[in-house]
Amino acid sequence: MNIDISEEAGVRYLHFGSSWIQGAMRVARPWALELEYTREMMAALLLRPDAWPRTVLLIGLGAASLTKFLYRHRPDASLTVVEIDHRVIAAARQFFKLPEDAARINMIIGDGVDFMARRGPSYDLILVDGFDAEARPGELESVPFYLNCRARLRRGGLFVANFLSRRKDHTASARRLRLAFDDNALVLPSCDSGNAIGIAGEDELTEIRADDLKQRMRSLKRDTGLNLAPLLARLEAAAARRQTRDLVF
Repeated sequence: MNIDISEEAGVRYLHFGSSWIQGAMRVARPWALELEYTREMMAALLLRPDAWPRTVLLIGLGAASLTKFLYRHRPDASLTVVEIDHRVIAAARQFFKLPEDAARINMIIGDGVDFMARRGPSYDLILVDGFDAEARPGELESVPFYLNCRARLRRGGLFVANFLSRRKDHTASARRLRLAFDDNALVLPSCDSGNAIGIAGEDELTEIRADDLKQRMRSLKRDTGLNLAPLLARLEAAAARRQTRDLVF
């Protein structure tokens, strides 16, 4: 697998020897989340208190967008990153401004599936965003893997995964996630890119009224610059189809 870097219109991209984008960073705003699906993976922050999470596991580093965002905006959080290819780590540090801070970022070179199959610490938040050169997640999108992740969540913890489908059909992905988490899971409406974000937890996910969700989104944007307005629009459209004012999250 090749590690390639491209740049266009002020945005730097990471590729694994193909045209598929594995991560991106706007050079003028290296701490911001450039790709829409990465912003929506952080929507999990809306479901917990402002100081949450304190312990985070990220499987798949890519261009380090999620790692950098949490590093900056959750300064009390301890971050563990599992990345299978040491060259991705080197590229993230050289081209995407990944901080070298061993006190807060524990970088582990290894397979995420194997890592989760072993006994280990638990986490408030587990984020999974791992694909091969052809954008295939492999066993990172399987029921056994999800069950292992569920076993490593702290009380009140959340699991978040990036799903990708060229046809924007995430039915099979959602079914596997719900099976592993006893139906305490959902998949957000798909982005234009074909990505959709799955969120799951040990406890039942709640429905949030539109006004409450808008307030939480405004607070998150004020504190971090994260703009989730496109997600809000899709959630409102889905709620309108269900004829309810509750936004399933």
